[in-house]
Amino acid sequence: MAGKSIAVLDIRSSEVAVFVGERGVNHTFVFKASKTESYGGYQDGEFYDVSDLSQAVLRALDAVQQVCGEKIRSLYVGVPGEFTKVEPREQDLGFPKKLKIGAKEIDQLYSMGRKNLDGWRFIRVTSMVYVTADNRRVADPVGLYSTGLSGVLSYFYCSDYFASTIEHIFSRLHTELHFLPTQFAMAAYLIPPETRDEYALFLDIGYLSSSLLVLLGNGVLAQRTFWAGEGQIAVRLMKRFSLPYEVATALLNRANLYLKREAKNREITYGGRSYEIPTKEFIEEVKAGLDDLCELVSRFLEECSGKELDSKPVYVSGEGFCGIRGALEHMSKRLSCVCEQVAPDLPYYNKPSMSSRIALIDMATEDSRTSGSLNRFLNIFGG
Repeated sequence: MAGKSIAVLDIRSSEVAVFVGERGVNHTFVFKASKTESYGGYQDGEFYDVSDLSQAVLRALDAVQQVCGEKIRSLYVGVPGEFTKVEPREQDLGFPKKLKIGAKEIDQLYSMGRKNLDGWRFIRVTSMVYVTADNRRVADPVGLYSTGLSGVLSYFYCSDYFASTIEHIFSRLHTELHFLPTQFAMAAYLIPPETRDEYALFLDIGYLSSSLLVLLGNGVLAQRTFWAGEGQIAVRLMKRFSLPYEVATALLNRANLYLKREAKNREITYGGRSYEIPTKEFIEEVKAGLDDLCELVSRFLEECSGKELDSKPVYVSGEGFCGIRGALEHMSKRLSCVCEQVAPDLPYYNKPSMSSRIALIDMATEDSRTSGSLNRFLNIFGG
């Protein structure tokens, strides 16, 4: 197996995916194996059923290893927003004399703001903006000469609960684990740097959980995760029309908010039984579910007022609402801003549901490349 291959575990709110791939030509990716498994999800910082999660992860892992013919011994794990904390901090570093800024000075600036938080593990630090002593605002100060350097930095933490849970699942496999913030990976991959140079908004809509990020430069100024997504709307339909959950989900995946309210009733056959519901009430219920998420987003944006966000579009991705035609348009009206869908610009993977996977392997590939000369030459697979 080629040493450039990267193994990733993507944990979403309703499914997990293990995949192995490497970067191809023109920033594409070549996947050697991939397996997705459903599981129960999480809420309020805990998984509903750790045993269910463990079984799903190990099934996916085993399937991928069988295809690859070898065991994975190094794995990058995406940390969902529900288990991620972002701490923005300003740091200032003075030099005894004017010098050329390099990696050593950047690392020193980063280490100054790193703090231990009870219940959380540090996993990453990035910069929103750097400013030299002569007030030059730059995205990358390496190579510049200055008598000092300051930075507005983003420190990412993973909950001890999440890390311990994943470590326990892999405890007998002797797998080296590396944790990555999933939503930041998505935002950094999907939104161009020039757009993030000023404030940008990114909304990852999942099946049960959604996260909103306020971005600045190469960092995150604020992040909030909501227990809201496609699954909650399916529950609304289930209760309103006395439907089985599977039927409600199937209907939602074929929803069309552009339909006239006078249109004929919605019909679906599932498990050998036919179901019929009125179109008007169906559309109203779906919109009410969308409004619930929009209300949560609006409240968070109000807390972030003063950050020049009023005229900013919301870039939206994730598997939630993908099957609801007109969802983004409805949200745009509700939030009084443009909601624009973003997805990987790659053949076969240009769907919002693939955003987290492509973004995670992109970040993992870059981390692996820069992690040191030893790791760059080691194969991720062992006997």
